[in-house]
Amino acid sequence: MAEPTTTTQPERGWPNLKQHVVEHKIEVGLWALRLLAILFTIAYFIPIFGNPYNVYYKALISNSAINALRLHQRMPPIQFSAAFFAELCLEDSFHYLFYASIFLYASPIALVLIPIFLFALLHFSSYSLTLLDCIGQNRMWAARLMISLVEFQSGNILRFIALTEVILMPITIFLVFSGRAGLLTPFIYYHFLRLRLNSRRNPYTRNVFYEIKNSISILAAKPSVPPIIKRILSYFLHFLQMMEPVRQQQQ
Repeated sequence: MAEPTTTTQPERGWPNLKQHVVEHKIEVGLWALRLLAILFTIAYFIPIFGNPYNVYYKALISNSAINALRLHQRMPPIQFSAAFFAELCLEDSFHYLFYASIFLYASPIALVLIPIFLFALLHFSSYSLTLLDCIGQNRMWAARLMISLVEFQSGNILRFIALTEVILMPITIFLVFSGRAGLLTPFIYYHFLRLRLNSRRNPYTRNVFYEIKNSISILAAKPSVPPIIKRILSYFLHFLQMMEPVRQQQQ
């Protein structure tokens, strides 16, 4: 008579966490880089330690490293072809690698760090739960509670990130006139925002964009709005029309 087979469950605790780290080096590296991006952003807004000017650029560099690693995970080996470039432009990681490069050579702008901080917080929280499960499912309940709060608000966080992305477009124009950004910054950011509007994985920027466009259309149609304001709004709507996602225009 054959003896019943027993399946051995992996041992929970610090040895299991150590094994997980060894087997998932890139994921753990991303987790550590996201923690750095969070800490650098907090250090910029609450300058207790170090120079806030320096930590601002460290946050941007951390974001670049995160998204470069994500592209390494998601994309095939580099190919010099139109198909590869088209696929690259659809990746959110490429968008935020591009985003960091736009502001790396401009004066610090607090609003620029908001999407970096919130994306890092969302993904850091998600993977922290995986690491906590390696230690034990009933361990560190306070940390688990904080993670669950972040995940519960993930929809609102993504909407706020999308709103920040859209608002930064006119802000880059004002930065040129104030001398805090180069003449090309708004044009380059315009292309970043178009990439975000065509994202295949994140519809939040598209949704916020259309909500803003519809609100402006409703405002411009009101009889009480002065003619000069209507003219300004019509020019702005024309500009938004040019930014519409390619897929939406085809539909």
